[in-house]
Amino acid sequence: MTIPNLITIARLFLVPLVIVMIVNARWETAFILFVVAGVSDAVDGFLARHCGMASELGAWLDPIADKALIVSIYVTLAVVGVVPVWLVVLVVARDIMIVAAVLLSWLLSRPVAMAPFAVSKLNTAAQIAFAALALGSRAFGLDPGPAEAAGELLVALLTLASMAAYLAFWLRHMAG
Repeated sequence: MTIPNLITIARLFLVPLVIVMIVNARWETAFILFVVAGVSDAVDGFLARHCGMASELGAWLDPIADKALIVSIYVTLAVVGVVPVWLVVLVVARDIMIVAAVLLSWLLSRPVAMAPFAVSKLNTAAQIAFAALALGSRAFGLDPGPAEAAGELLVALLTLASMAAYLAFWLRHMAG
């Protein structure tokens, strides 16, 4: 058990706390916990890469913690009426498609290693920024104005682009 793995596990424990804070309209606390989770992701990644603390367990735990946080936040924000349901369906569908593709390729004895593409990293950054905007604007009583609609559109477009990139990669892998 490495320090980055412990940080990642702590991030997993933050997920239900953020959800409870959102459901109870405790926006400041939700925003702070979300920022702490984001910073912890950067810290565990830095330690793993630059301090020789990378592990196989961490390679599995980190994306699970990331997806648990993003999907949970988006679903909860939709439930309380902050984020449109169609956007959440798109975000969740992308992740389900990726997991299904990996599982299907494994079941067909053609395992595929999915590494993040540049568009996927941009997508994740946009998803995090949009969630932070939604939480932060409510935490501090700010009107996000047109930034909210622009954020929705950016997340949608990058999610679709990322979905298409992974699907094309998987189809090439399965055909080859």
